[in-house]
Amino acid sequence: MKYLNDKAEDIQIAYIGGGSRGWAWTFMTDLAMEGAISGTIRLYDIDREAAKANEMIGNRLRQRADAAGKWDYRVAETLEEALTGADFVVISILPKTFDEMEIDVHMPERLGIYQSVGDTAGPGGIIRSMRTIPMFVEFAEAVRKYCADAWVINYTNPMSVCVRTLYHVFPQIKAFGCCHEVFGTQKVLAGIAERELGIEGIKREDIHVNVLGINHFTWFDYASYKGIDLFPVYKNYIDSHFEEGYEENDHNWANSTFECAHRVKMDLFRRYGLIAAAGDRHLAEFMPGDEYLKDPETVKSWKFGLTTVAWRKNQLRERLEQSRRLAAGEEEIGLQPTGEEGILLIKALCGLTRVVSNVNIPNAGCQIRNLPETAVVETNAVFERNAIRPLIAGSLPEEILRLTMPHVENHERVLKAALTTDRELVAEAFANDPLVKGRASEADIRKLAEDMLAAAL
Repeated sequence: MKYLNDKAEDIQIAYIGGGSRGWAWTFMTDLAMEGAISGTIRLYDIDREAAKANEMIGNRLRQRADAAGKWDYRVAETLEEALTGADFVVISILPKTFDEMEIDVHMPERLGIYQSVGDTAGPGGIIRSMRTIPMFVEFAEAVRKYCADAWVINYTNPMSVCVRTLYHVFPQIKAFGCCHEVFGTQKVLAGIAERELGIEGIKREDIHVNVLGINHFTWFDYASYKGIDLFPVYKNYIDSHFEEGYEENDHNWANSTFECAHRVKMDLFRRYGLIAAAGDRHLAEFMPGDEYLKDPETVKSWKFGLTTVAWRKNQLRERLEQSRRLAAGEEEIGLQPTGEEGILLIKALCGLTRVVSNVNIPNAGCQIRNLPETAVVETNAVFERNAIRPLIAGSLPEEILRLTMPHVENHERVLKAALTTDRELVAEAFANDPLVKGRASEADIRKLAEDMLAAAL
């Protein structure tokens, strides 16, 4: 990397999962729109043809006059080739295929256990962890060997377990996890503030929040807009609109598998006094299974959806066709802001700016005082030249702490289970998960764990 005229040039980024048809295109878009950094992206993927397609898409993007950021894309044949000399490493992978994820999400339904995402908590998150941890062990060992000083940015779920694995294998690694769920809740608060206060054009970035929790079960105990405390504003809106919820102007929860009316987070605010800061689909999976995910009709009543793997498979087919069109030049990537902050964080770590953003890293600085130091927590941090300085977020309220701890405990269980191949620990993790606990007999839970391990690993 070299610096010239307030720019960082010749940055080397290794992209593990470089054949991605989702995050990779988002990453390419944001890179192309940022003129202060440039360099080379080394695309590494076990699906070489997918990486090759992204190489063509990225290099076509570089030639466009409207692309301010100029990046060379090339396929790396090996992990060693991708990582050697890298300044940054991006990890965005799908652990195996959607066939395995179909087991994660849908096999528990035989016991009446429904999951709205199935990649972080619940039986699906546990089994996905068992597939993912060995891969992240390999990544951490390779980073230590080939680019020990690189910054490692993880986008893969289950976020907390992935980051925890990286630090377990290589304690000196400079890794962090990025997630946009907090941004979504800031947007909701901005929209509600506009409606309640009669102010137009409130930006998500102007909603200042204190973030505390674990990924996808994150909370705000402070939210402010230009000196206005947003907690009473949020409460007033909920008091008047709880039944219908909040629907963004350009979205409708009933027409998208990802959208919701934010009624789960409103209910959690009423119950616990903090603003839940993730999408309802994620939040519901951290709560007891007889609440928001009791059955499909209950889910419908809360105005969010169960994301089926059949839907994901259909979307993949559409993305494969889009990849073909993009690589052939029949379609161009639209250069519009994606709302992600990964490129901004890279720019900050290069020393070109200073940013405060939410991040997933170990709690070694006691960002959340009443969670273990080994837990990977999500709080705010300052990003600046070659440094991430976590901000002290405080403590979780006791009621929320009680909801959080089973998941923190399970992160340690599944890490140990994957490292030692101890299947008994997987059954214990199932029994300890709030979605499962009390929903079936011990024998049925154990049998489910065994069947899912056999089918999805």
